[in-house]
Amino acid sequence: MRPMNPPPAGMRGPMRMGGPRSFLTEEEKQNKPKVTKGLLKRILKYLKPYKWHFLLVFVALIISAVLGLFPSVITGKIVDSIISDSRSIATLLRLVILAFVVLSTSQIISVLEQYINSWISQKIIYDMRNEMYDHLQHMPHSFFTNEKQGDIITRMNSDINGVSVVISGMLTSIVSNTLTVGVSVFYLFYTDWRLAIVGLIVLPLLIFPTRSVGKKRWTLLSESQEKNDELNQQINETLSVSGSMLVKLFTKEKTEYQKFKRVNDEATKISIKEHRAGSWFHVMLGMFIQIAPLLIYFSGGFLIIGGLDAGLTVGDITVVVALVNRLYQPVRMLLNLQVDFVRSLALFSRIFEYLDRSHEIENPENPKTPDLADSTVEFCDVKFRYVDNKPVLNGISFTVPSGKMYAIVGTSGAGKSTIIGLIPRLYDVGEGCVKVSGTDVREFDLSYLRTNIGIVTQDTYLFNGTILENLLYAKPEATMEEIENACKSANIYDFINSLPEKYDTIVGNRGLKLSGGEKQRVSIARVILKNPKILILDEATSSLDSVSESLIQSALDRIMQGRTSIVIAHRLSTVMAADKIMLLEKGEISRVGTHDELLDTSEGYRELYETQFRRVIDYENSKNSHNNH
Repeated sequence: MRPMNPPPAGMRGPMRMGGPRSFLTEEEKQNKPKVTKGLLKRILKYLKPYKWHFLLVFVALIISAVLGLFPSVITGKIVDSIISDSRSIATLLRLVILAFVVLSTSQIISVLEQYINSWISQKIIYDMRNEMYDHLQHMPHSFFTNEKQGDIITRMNSDINGVSVVISGMLTSIVSNTLTVGVSVFYLFYTDWRLAIVGLIVLPLLIFPTRSVGKKRWTLLSESQEKNDELNQQINETLSVSGSMLVKLFTKEKTEYQKFKRVNDEATKISIKEHRAGSWFHVMLGMFIQIAPLLIYFSGGFLIIGGLDAGLTVGDITVVVALVNRLYQPVRMLLNLQVDFVRSLALFSRIFEYLDRSHEIENPENPKTPDLADSTVEFCDVKFRYVDNKPVLNGISFTVPSGKMYAIVGTSGAGKSTIIGLIPRLYDVGEGCVKVSGTDVREFDLSYLRTNIGIVTQDTYLFNGTILENLLYAKPEATMEEIENACKSANIYDFINSLPEKYDTIVGNRGLKLSGGEKQRVSIARVILKNPKILILDEATSSLDSVSESLIQSALDRIMQGRTSIVIAHRLSTVMAADKIMLLEKGEISRVGTHDELLDTSEGYRELYETQFRRVIDYENSKNSHNNH
């Protein structure tokens, strides 16, 4: 008599290598997180708000585990009903109806449990995503310059999404499988302890070969993937337009073919080994699957035929076979519990590693919001370094009086961008202090400080939205009149009105649908809307054509009027317009003066003028001469 239940999913069809591995790799063993009370307590903190929902899930799992027995038990009753002397169609019909009701109830409870479980896991992901995003928003600028963007996105998406698998998968799996095994083993021994022992002895023959062969196949599959990666690399390199031309020009067709043939041969041999291992495994597994019921049927038949147990029935034997089959999957998953547990902790550890990063730059306990009518900027013996052994600024001191425009010039890597990054506290000084209106910027309310500082950089960033949305980012409550006035001041008003969608034009990712000059003028309009007390310009015209430069320069001239302005200058026109020029050399302000004063007194400035500014002047003069002719 064949059992009513089919073999468990893990025993049917080819072994799925895409699923989770049932073993830890050497790398996972070396890097597995340390299990501490603090770590477990921290994980439970995310589960605590949903404790009553979890309780409901566990109640559903208990009911489901108990109901899961009934199909096997009813199958036995049906068998006994058919072969008994008092066979009754009515009894058989009642048993079939009962089986249908139990199965339907079990499925409904299962759907309810999955729904609640899914809701819990998604709510926990929601909470963790919000926490992570808020935390990352307040990380210092150095975090984003040092970390790979891909790693940040992985933490925000893949790692936190993986928590769903832990909550809805591992946690409920432990409870569900433990209940299933406990209830099934109990009923096995309740039915017949001798057949139960026979069935449980066979169980390891089904489980441990699966783990052993699975590990071997995974190793072979990994090797095969490495060889396929090599093949793909060679295909991409040699069959691309540029690669194929290079192969032809150096007549390397035969060399590349032999290389491809060798790697292809190795990949093929490994794939054959992997499939061969899987084939023999399934043959053996199929034999063990058949052996288990045969041994149970033989033992039960021996007891019945030999008259050793008058109370044992064929139905009881059928129940034992069905329950042993039912044990395979939950036992296998419980044996993998350590692997799942380590991977789950590793996932949480990666998330917590980011959440534990200090913000470094935060509001002081009693933040100040001083009046910035006097917006003088002072650097007082400022020292700064990005890494411990490499100072960038070494005792910088200067004062930019309120309403004046000072330019900073120097060679690449001298520390110009670092200076302007210290004013809005993108970084904090190592030693010394930066003051605005006589107050150390570290004592300011951080939001108040940054609200009163406007920055225009070379690399203009626009969000992938409309022009209007990008402008309103500076001042969400701005009126249309204010927006239009800002655009007029930025010399972008006429351009926007020439577009079919006007202010509703989508600028594209990073503003790619606009030219460099158009993006810059939109960003300048955005800063004008912000109406900052202090303006910082990281030369916004250095890589633009002369027309765009002229439009932007006139816009900048207007916005700088009456504002304290600090400009990193790459063009002589900007330098000439400055009230004072500061020459930065090797992390120090070596000279401060006007253009003419520095030409007379500073060899470093003269050299910079000849190599950087003079070249631009000569280029512009030759271009103008060419246009005149």
